Amino acid sequence: MAVFVANESGTDADEVALAALARFVLDEMKVNPLAELSIMLLELSAMEELHVRYMGEEGPTDVLAFPQDDAFDPSAPDSGEDDPALLLGDVVLCPEIARRQAAKAGHSTERELHLLCTHGILHLLGYDHAEPEEEREMWAVQSRLLTSWDAARSAGTR
Repeated sequence: MAVFVANESGTDADEVALAALARFVLDEMKVNPLAELSIMLLELSAMEELHVRYMGEEGPTDVLAFPQDDAFDPSAPDSGEDDPALLLGDVVLCPEIARRQAAKAGHSTERELHLLCTHGILHLLGYDHAEPEEEREMWAVQSRLLTSWDAARSAGTR
């Protein structure tokens, strides 16, 4: 899986760990191994601009997900490398918001960025949390993935 990470936030973040996490999540979710994903880290004002433009909501947010191709089928069999349907989309993170949320939650900023990245990927895969049942399902999958990721990292396999 090709995962591209661009940090334009002006803050330090472990881009290698974010890419590894993304590959882990995509693999666990049985996404076509030829799929491509982009992760971008932005500073507050750039994130706010995207949030206003695409969600119609004021202020910055923690994570946005932009599917590249509405027809993307994550379980589709392997196809040619030039297949545009293999472009999963973009996950945009705001490390400053993640830092604030991490402080409130009592864990590290890295942990919060991993949660947000996983959350964004799940949105790209069609998960949502608009309804209580959808929210329970998405949160359960997110929790399972993060627990598995933590175990894999502790075991030194990631």
